[in-house]
Amino acid sequence: MAKLSPFHLAIPVYNIAECRNFYTNVLNFEEGRHSKYWVDYNFFGHQLVIHYKPKTETYTHTNSVDGKDVPVPHFGVVLPWETFEEFADLLRSKSIKFIIEPYIRFKGQVGEQATMFFKDPSGNALEFKAFKEIGQLFAK
Repeated sequence: MAKLSPFHLAIPVYNIAECRNFYTNVLNFEEGRHSKYWVDYNFFGHQLVIHYKPKTETYTHTNSVDGKDVPVPHFGVVLPWETFEEFADLLRSKSIKFIIEPYIRFKGQVGEQATMFFKDPSGNALEFKAFKEIGQLFAK
């Protein structure tokens, strides 16, 4: 497999100041370049950009996965197991309101993983996950 390259993801937020505080001071992501309408973040080595977009009425769709209602769309990153546990502890200490609390999904099955979901202040759903066996990432 080729060496992984950092991805770039730009997401809409309707309140730059509130989301900037969330990503900088709650999630503790390092801030990069910014303007009045966008802010770059170091998202575990990837480039996440929050971009201003006026608020619109939307609804959250979910799909059932392992008996939980997973929000669609969502984004996130696969972390090393220890980093996932440390990040989950940080989020708990910051009183994050989880959509799905950190837990082990597909326990004892192919693809067993730790996962958690929560939303940013603009309603973007985030998932963070980890595999004890990273080779299970694409296992069938």
